[in-house]
Amino acid sequence: MYTEKVMDHFTHPRNMGEIENASGVGTVGNAKCGDIMRMYLDIDDNGVIRDCKFKTFGCGAAVATSSMATELVKGKSVQEALSVTNKAVMEALDGLPPVKVHCSLLAEEAIHAALWDYAEKHNIKIEGLSKPKNDISEEEEKPEY
Repeated sequence: MYTEKVMDHFTHPRNMGEIENASGVGTVGNAKCGDIMRMYLDIDDNGVIRDCKFKTFGCGAAVATSSMATELVKGKSVQEALSVTNKAVMEALDGLPPVKVHCSLLAEEAIHAALWDYAEKHNIKIEGLSKPKNDISEEEEKPEY
């Protein structure tokens, strides 16, 4: 059901924890499944993400997507981090079961929420960044019958 990479990031998550005095912190959830993801970013004066950590309450796929998302944005510029999509997270994990795709959406939104917080704290505008949703279950596609 899960790929080796998903299992590896679930059983050995990278960058778990908090960053004290983070440049940006974003929290998003999914009311339908109960997952909550918080992303912490430490961004230097040049707009490069020095460190990224996460705390996630949720299933194994939520932990794995959080872990992979931190790996994908670390060392990247703010603009590069903004372009990390849920599809990129899924591809980096060699795929997710269809019922777990929402976990990758949570990771993408958590990055955006942390970038939004950073932009607000520093009174800057990040081109292409719009206000993130607190609950991604609103974004999920409705099943067709």
